[in-house]
Formats: sequence, C-alpha cells, structure tokens
Amino acid sequence: MQNASRADEQRRVDHVIDRLHHRLDVVAHQIDTAHAETRDVEQNYGDNTKVNITEVDDRMETNAAVQQQKQLVARAVENEQILQKEQTRLTRLARSPYFGRIYITEDGEDDTLYIGTGTFQDSDNQFLVYDWRAPVASIYYNGTLGPVDYTTPVGTAHATLNNKRQFQIEDGQIRNMFDTSETVGDSILQEVLGDASSEYMQNIVATIQQEQNTIIRDTSSDLLLVQGAAGSGKTSAVLQRIAFQLYHSRTTLDANQMVLFSPNKLYATYISQVLPSLGEKNMIQTTLVEFLARRLTGLQVETLFDRFERDEASFPAAAKAMRRLKESAAFMDAATAYAKHGAEPHFVDVDLNGETFFAAKNIRKIYDRLPRQMTLADKFAETRKRLMKRLNTRIGLETHQDWVDDTLASLNEEQVQHYIGDQRFENGADELRAVARAVVAERFAPVYTALYDDYFFDPYLNYLDFLRQYPQTVVDAATWTAMCDAVGADLEAHRLRLDDAAPLMMIRDVLTGGGQNHGIQSVFVDEMQDYSIAILKYLHHAFPRAQLTFLGDVAQDVFTGNYADSQSYLAELQHDFADLHPRLVTLNKSYRSTRPITDFANALIPAGKDITAFSRGGNLPLVLTVPRRTYQPVLSTLVNHLLQRHPTVAILTKDAATASKVALGLQTDVDVTLLSKDDHQLSRGCVVLPVYLAKGLEFDAVIGFDVSADTYTSAGDRDILYTLCTRTLHELVLVARDAVSPLIDAVPASLYTAQTGEQYLAATAPDNASAETQP
Repeated sequence: MQNASRADEQRRVDHVIDRLHHRLDVVAHQIDTAHAETRDVEQNYGDNTKVNITEVDDRMETNAAVQQQKQLVARAVENEQILQKEQTRLTRLARSPYFGRIYITEDGEDDTLYIGTGTFQDSDNQFLVYDWRAPVASIYYNGTLGPVDYTTPVGTAHATLNNKRQFQIEDGQIRNMFDTSETVGDSILQEVLGDASSEYMQNIVATIQQEQNTIIRDTSSDLLLVQGAAGSGKTSAVLQRIAFQLYHSRTTLDANQMVLFSPNKLYATYISQVLPSLGEKNMIQTTLVEFLARRLTGLQVETLFDRFERDEASFPAAAKAMRRLKESAAFMDAATAYAKHGAEPHFVDVDLNGETFFAAKNIRKIYDRLPRQMTLADKFAETRKRLMKRLNTRIGLETHQDWVDDTLASLNEEQVQHYIGDQRFENGADELRAVARAVVAERFAPVYTALYDDYFFDPYLNYLDFLRQYPQTVVDAATWTAMCDAVGADLEAHRLRLDDAAPLMMIRDVLTGGGQNHGIQSVFVDEMQDYSIAILKYLHHAFPRAQLTFLGDVAQDVFTGNYADSQSYLAELQHDFADLHPRLVTLNKSYRSTRPITDFANALIPAGKDITAFSRGGNLPLVLTVPRRTYQPVLSTLVNHLLQRHPTVAILTKDAATASKVALGLQTDVDVTLLSKDDHQLSRGCVVLPVYLAKGLEFDAVIGFDVSADTYTSAGDRDILYTLCTRTLHELVLVARDAVSPLIDAVPASLYTAQTGEQYLAATAPDNASAETQP
C-alpha cells in the first residue's frame, strides 16, 4: 500500500465507509430495541408507584419497588445513551474516516496504519482506522522518515517510518492527498487556514503541529505552562490535550474531574464543540467570575471587565502599588501564615427568627476549650460538630412542644409522605416520632444551614485584621489605612475588589479547613496572563490533587498591562510554583492571520521579533484617519464592503461604552449586533464588542475602532492593540479619529497602507471600486 494510487485510496475509503454504514445499521436497530426497553421499564415504574400508601406496610413495599424500578430505569437510559453516542461517532467517521496514513516497518514486518478522529474495527477486529490518540499515532505527528520511537504503556517501541500520507476527505470523497515528510504539509494548512471563521472552534487533529503535539501528549508534568503567540493554536492544543487525557485514562478519569477556566461566556461557547466532535464529553467549564461567585456567596465580586473600565477612568500610582502587592505570591504567603499562626476566628451569633440561637461568646468558649495541639481546621470542625450536636438535642426537646402536636394533627397523607420520604418504620409510633422530628428540623433549618455553611464565623473580620497588621512598605500609613477602611466599607455593602478575593478566601479556608476539592484531577487556565499569581496560587490550593495547565500570551496582557510587568510574569510563575517543577512550552509560530497582518501586529510588541508568521498571503492592514465628528459615513461604508466578502466582521473598541455608541450609530445602515460580557453566543454578520471580550476569538475581518492618539497612548496600551490586531483571519482595518496612535506611528510604514477617510470613500465609490480594491 506504500505507493497506492488515488484510485486505490478512494476504493479503500469506499470500503471503510461501507463497513461504517453496516455498523450504523446494527447500532440503529440496537437503539430501537433499547428505546423500547426503556419505555417498558418506565411504564413499569409508573405502575409500581401507584400503590396504596395509606398503611405503613404498604409504604415499605412501595419504597422497595420504587428503588428497584429507579435502578432499572437508570440502566435502560444509560444503555440507550451509550448507543446514541456510538451512533454519533460512527456518523462522523462516515463523512471523513481518516486524515492520515503511515507506512511503517516494525519488528521486521511492514504495516500500513490509517489515522482518524476515532477507532474503527471490522467484524474480524482488524483496525481499519486508528484513533489519533493511540500510541502508534504519535509517529504521524512527531516522526520524520526513517527510524522513530513511540511510547506505549509497556515502554518505548521502535519502528521505521517509510512513508507518510495526508488526506482531505469530505463526504466520503478524497479532495486532496499527498505524501510528505512534514507533520502536516503547508498546502493542507493553507487550505484550512484560508477558510471562513466559524461560530465554534473546530478540532485540529488533522493539522496538529509537532510543537502542539508536545503539549497534547505530556502526561507527566504537574504544571505545564504554555506561552503561545496569538494564533499559535495553544487553546486548540490544550483542548486536544484534554481529549488525549480522557482517552488514555478512561478507567480513572472522567470529564467531570477536569475544569477549564475560560476568559468569558462567549469564549466558553466558542470552544464548546471541540471535545464532542472527538467523541468526548465536555469538561467542566467555568470563568473566574463564576468561580468567585460560588466561593464568595453573598458578595458581589468585581470582575476583570468592570475593573478594566474603572481603571480607564482613574488609576492612581498608589492604587497600582497596592494592587501589585495584593496580587503577589508574597502577600498570599503572608495571608496563609497569618491564618495558621496568628489568627483567632471571629465568631458571630447564629439567629433564628430574630432571636439568638447560638451566641458568639458561647461558640468562642467551645473553640477555646479544645486542645491546643489540635490543628486550626480540626478545632473549627470540632466546634461545628459540637454545635450540630447541641442543635440535634434542641430538636429532640422541641418535639414535645404543643405546637408540634398541633402541626402533626393538621398533616394530610401527602404531607406525611413528604416528611418521611424513603424511610421505613416497624410501627406507627416510630413513624410519628420521625415526622415530629422532621417538622422541628424544618423549623430549625436556617440554624442547620448556618452551621453547615460556616455562617457562625466571619472571615471578613479576619481579613480586615490581617490587612491592618500587615507590615506594608509600598505606600504611606495613611494611604494604607484608607484602603483598609474602603475594604471594610465594601464588605459592609457586600462588595469585594478582585485583588482582595484570593487572600480573603485563603484565610477563610485555612481557618475552617474548607475550600478544597480533592476530586478534580486536571485544571486548565486559559488566558493565564489575566490571572494574578495570587489567584493562581489559590487555584492550586483549591484543587490540591490536580495537574495544572496554564496557557496564555504575555503579549496579550489586556487587563494588567497598565500596572504589572508582563515580561517578568513567566519567570515569576516558574519561581512561585517551583515545587511543581513547571515545564514551559513556547509556541512562536502564528497560524491565524495572513502574513502581512501578523508582521504588522508583531511590530507593535517587543517580543514580536521572535514570532514567525505562517506564509499565507493577503492585503496589508489598512490604517484610516477620519475626522472625529464625521467618521460615521466611512465606518458604515467600510463595514458594508467587508461584509460583501466575509461572513463575520468584528468592530473592536477599547471599552464597552464606545462599543455601545458605535453599534447605535451603525444601526440605520448595517444589521449590527452589540455583544456584552453577559452574551454567550457569537453571531454572523457585523458584531461590535470591546476588545477584552474578543480574547481567544477570531473573525474573518476586524475593524479596530478609535485607534487614536488619545485612546492608545501608553506602553500599557500596546498589549491591548496587539490583541485587537490578532483577532482577524483575513483583513484588518484600523480607524483613527483625527490622529493615529503613536504606537502605530512607530510601526514601519511598509507594513501597512495609510489613507484618509476621504481617500477611502473615493477609492471605494462604485465608479472606482474593483474586485482587487482593498476594503
């Protein structure tokens, strides 16, 4: 098969698809059978629950039958779901069974292996397609022709790679095929990257590059750091990494034991189809906002987006210095040390219906009387346990009160069933006592909740204590005291600044022994540069058994570039997480944008000289200068012209207020969608959004609005502008009002085309426009 012709290869494709369709017919029949069985079991379940529940004996019999039927229903539904998942996988393979072929010699025998998105065997258990995650498939991604090694569960295997062939198969037909010594040939990449953008990120298993494969197949690093240039495929590689881990750890790892932190809801939706397209269930997805909201219930925690907007309005030097301190590893270490060695928990009263149920001074007595050698967490847990015991005693005593008897007398059969649930009793007296206890427990439920959720302890007071005694040196004493007072006022109003979140949670967790999830095995943080070292340290604390993967691009430091040194970020991470022996992988080849756009964007940043652009041609970026008050006709014309060539055009602004104003101004001329931090879904056509919401996303064409001298002014704005320019696949237009940003003026003029608004309108007028005219 080494020199098989295209006709030979098409015949093999036809054969594999025929076998797939045969298997699909079998699975379809199995699904019909399973569905019928599920219906029968559910009907049975309904019949068995319609039993007389008046007498205790009848209830006992009913409960046993109900539990058995529930298990039968669950098994039947699970079986049907497994078959449906297999049907989806086979249907996907039938459209494009594989994308690669390797011809190898191993142990003196020649073998031809085809690589696809999933495994498929014929009725004789012969592999027609190998899953891209199989050990031998690594040869396709890493191997050059000649001797190769690959890792198997039992050790290193050796082979000779004689030939590597790539395919593009669509709807069962080979569109393209050629032999190559590269991981993925440039012609394949050219075609894939030249496609229009999609509302969802696509999997990249057919075009994985060797450096991306290193990330995907790393199973040993406790902390993997991925520094990737914009468009380098770092997020795609990490999503394939998740799929790889799920494939190789099926018996010990589930998608529900993996957490991915996404930058925002738009991005979470954008990447949501990658794993399902590979036959895997999505991992848990969250954002920093959602994570903090769950961990700090009752507080409105400042978001990165809100903080960015506030900083744009005012950000004094003293505030920058204090934020840098609070977000440092040293500050987190100090907070941990305070909680472990110097803190006394601040207890508060537990009330019920406006009256004190447990007084803070009595809670303090319980805590203080415990042995000194106990850990803080054990002392706190024992205090809670003793309070729970006292609560149970109070419940038992309360059952003898007259109000309980009156309540029991008024209950109907349905209400009684509500209180006893699935419990079984030997006689009516036992049942009556159980119902009485349940009635009282329901009345006292707020107390139970307060104890269970640690509401008898106020971590905010402990955090304020820590702040006030911290030996700071970054600002004067009066400024520090004013900050402490402001934090206290915010907490009184149930608000919290983002830089206070991590140290506050750490103090609370150390004192209570809570806040740790030992079930999560892998944590992935996308756009790591948006996260302070303090937050990342807290995530490591919150998920102590998890392998960590942090990925991002320090050059896209949108949220912290105005107060932190992004160039030292990676070094700080490696130092502060040294106990995890972090491995740093750098991706410096950018695939997203055309070469002219990538070259222009690289010229904006110091690290740009290290970034290599993939060789895909296109127009130079266009920089338009328009009058501040009369930009609207130019912008409307520009959008309409770009929409004639591209499905998606994004107008990116520096802040949300400008985005709203632009969208409003365009409404009469263009069908436009304004996106905010609360939106989940990208749409086709023209979208307007602040650049910080576009992180990680890509569009066919991008208009950077108001890249003016008074908008992008400082070195801290450089990363924002770079992020904006690298969101586009095919065309980039930057619109400045009155005068262009000095950051753009510093770029060599040969890397872009400059025009005034009048020149652009004249060039694109119907009489002058042509197919070759730039936007």
